[in-house]
Amino acid sequence: MNVFVFDIETIPDVAGGRRLYNLQDLTDAQVAEVMFQKRRQEAGTEFLRPHLQRVVAIAAVLRTADWCRVWSLGNPEALEGELIQRFFDGLAKYTPTLVSWNGGGFDLPVLHYRALLHGVSAPRYWEAGEGDSGFRWSNYISRYHWRHIDLMDVLSGYQPRAAAPLDEIATLLGLPGKLGMHGSKVWQHYQDGDIAGIRAYCETDVLNTYLVYLRFELLRGRLQAAEYLRECQLLQSILSVEDKPHFKEFLRAWEIPMPPPISPLPSPSQGLP
Repeated sequence: MNVFVFDIETIPDVAGGRRLYNLQDLTDAQVAEVMFQKRRQEAGTEFLRPHLQRVVAIAAVLRTADWCRVWSLGNPEALEGELIQRFFDGLAKYTPTLVSWNGGGFDLPVLHYRALLHGVSAPRYWEAGEGDSGFRWSNYISRYHWRHIDLMDVLSGYQPRAAAPLDEIATLLGLPGKLGMHGSKVWQHYQDGDIAGIRAYCETDVLNTYLVYLRFELLRGRLQAAEYLRECQLLQSILSVEDKPHFKEFLRAWEIPMPPPISPLPSPSQGLP
């Protein structure tokens, strides 16, 4: 089974904001500030709703039976529509298990709206059994199916009040967590022209997500301890040969590649303690 773990980074859709709020005479930065102000008035936060976000980076870990790759889709100059089309084309090519952290609540809705805007074609992603009966009971769209595993959703028992941030879960597991940036700073980095920094940040986020996924596979018995360790070692070897500073930083901060051993339960003859 192929596994495709992904994460996106977004900025305000200033072109959409300019159109929605009739702000033709304002700069991008000014339009974004109006959008933030409206959101603060509406909800007490600057975090814009999914349909007002623009995708600037998509990072992925693709694990097949034969290899594993960590990268950002497209090149730094790629247009948003191209990045999104590449994402959905990858799903069509590999039909993977799609894995995210809060992908059902944020990343995928953003991709839906932006794909709609750019005229992207994604028939495999929207398949629900009409053309492929195998998708009837497990598809990318339905919340309780396994073809898309939103780790935040699953681990919280589908209870919003029990949801946790990826950074905190990763840190608790001995993983690096956030490195060098935060999602709230992406807009400033974009204005500064730091696309490379945004893509690097997105790649470290997707690495955290992938490693939490491996631990989840250990939790539900789809990986045994030795298999889990091999997957961690494989990822470490891949990152170590890549000449990328953020991968080297990630490796230095990765404290615990394997959970501590668990003492075996006593046999029935021994009795319980």
